[in-house]
Amino acid sequence: MSEHPPLPPKNRELIWRGLFSENPVFRLALSLCPAVAVTSSMKNGFLMGVAVLAVQVLSSMTVAIARNFIHDKVRIPVYTIVIAVWVSVIDMVCAAVAPEIYAQIGLYIKLIVAFAIIISRLEVFASKFAFLPSTIDGFGMGLGFCFAMVLIGAFREVIGNGSIWGIELIPIKPLLLFILPAGGFFTIGLLMAAMNWIDVKRGGKLPTLGGGHG
Repeated sequence: MSEHPPLPPKNRELIWRGLFSENPVFRLALSLCPAVAVTSSMKNGFLMGVAVLAVQVLSSMTVAIARNFIHDKVRIPVYTIVIAVWVSVIDMVCAAVAPEIYAQIGLYIKLIVAFAIIISRLEVFASKFAFLPSTIDGFGMGLGFCFAMVLIGAFREVIGNGSIWGIELIPIKPLLLFILPAGGFFTIGLLMAAMNWIDVKRGGKLPTLGGGHG
């Protein structure tokens, strides 16, 4: 008797998982190195987040399409090659579109190949489900990472530099520590605690987004 493939979660749940309940940075504590090194400003965090979002979605789409042709014994090397191809594409796009920001974070964009969150989603989701849910799962996880990077970058830039998106808000640097690496770890710890507190208050429930099956 053949086994039926598992049904994927609803689209709304996939997005919510990536943004909050399984947020790569705040809940799973993955890829913390770029979250600390890149997010000294909101612009840097945004570009890095968008790059990871694009690589995650494109890699999930590719693996979902080819999953029936990937032999189990070589799946990890294949996933790595897929990620490396899309990282190369996104790296060149970022260099062309935002050269000033890319000059500061280009090294970390290249290191997206080694990000645990991307290959883990290919292994646990895209290799098991169809194209559409895999794409949405990749989008949700990538969006969660981008959200975390922007939030951390905005917090650190405002508190540490007195500006937001490079626009000066106050003429002093309130707490310069926050734009240093130690401030990055401290910021992530504070935001993780806030996420846990919100989750406890909500009881781990999904937000009410209205009717529908998405």
